[in-house]
Amino acid sequence: MNDLTVRPGRPDELAAVAELRWRWVRETYGTPDVVLDEFVPRFVAWAQENEPTHRCMVMVRGDVVIGMAWLAITRRVPHPRSFERMSGDVQCVYVVPDERDRGLGGELIEAVLAWASDLGLERVTVHSSDRAVSAYSRRGFTVSPRLLQVEMGQGSTGESA
Repeated sequence: MNDLTVRPGRPDELAAVAELRWRWVRETYGTPDVVLDEFVPRFVAWAQENEPTHRCMVMVRGDVVIGMAWLAITRRVPHPRSFERMSGDVQCVYVVPDERDRGLGGELIEAVLAWASDLGLERVTVHSSDRAVSAYSRRGFTVSPRLLQVEMGQGSTGESA
């Protein structure tokens, strides 16, 4: 029986999503400076405040959130042929360790891309970990010679993702 669901996150799931984000940082960089109990309410408040531009997709097994992916939406400067323009950026794709290597991250990526399509986004970018490049490539992401970036320094978290 497959009790797995991928769908937009609900407000009552933001605390679980915050915990996933905290776990991801702990796995990648070591124990965060902020304890989980302090991080969760701040993250939930941030997610609620930024909901118009940062949308969360969750993967739920039963009633437990086991994965997340965020779609950051940016309005673009109007063009004479298209006044309403938007692009997106996939952020914070994470699946709990016990559920990895089953293609679940790819399912989250596909769900976010379908969401981006429904919203009419012109393009979607991602800053991927080395481990996930192939998962994004299989879903149509390619290297662009025109998409450039400059590293402006590391924030207080010491991370770039």
